[in-house]
Amino acid sequence: MSKLYLDIETTGLSRERNEVTVVGAYDGDKVYQLVKGRNLSHKSIEDLLCLAEEIVTYNGKRFDIPFLEHNYDLNIDIDHRDLMYLGWKCDLKGGLKAIEKKLGIGRDSGVCGGSEAVRLWKRYKNKDCRESLRKLLMYNREDVVNLVEVEKVILKRLEKQNS
Repeated sequence: MSKLYLDIETTGLSRERNEVTVVGAYDGDKVYQLVKGRNLSHKSIEDLLCLAEEIVTYNGKRFDIPFLEHNYDLNIDIDHRDLMYLGWKCDLKGGLKAIEKKLGIGRDSGVCGGSEAVRLWKRYKNKDCRESLRKLLMYNREDVVNLVEVEKVILKRLEKQNS
């Protein structure tokens, strides 16, 4: 079964008032990134999702998928593993960055979280600052790639609990 680890960046938390800026995905070999104003569209998202039989997210059931469906008129009907809810079952609670920290999974981008990602996008759009976009894409890359390790730890802990 082909898996796609998925994460989005946005201009805020409301899918009605804010926009998707980056859609990142990782298939275990390659990172895919769709960027607003470049290659992000209804069709490019559909093409990306066609690569997968299952998507894996962190809080994607409440955030990423509804955001994409609303902003790009999509009906995403793919098997979906949301690691946030699985993490709760093994006492791992908090946002993705907090869970990564608890598990000792490092980051190199230096971006602290979603609010800084929003600022990076605004800086990129307002000043055409390519360094801001580079940093935002690096942050998004870490999000999707790190989901693999988070998933491994959560599944191992759940397996231990059930044995």
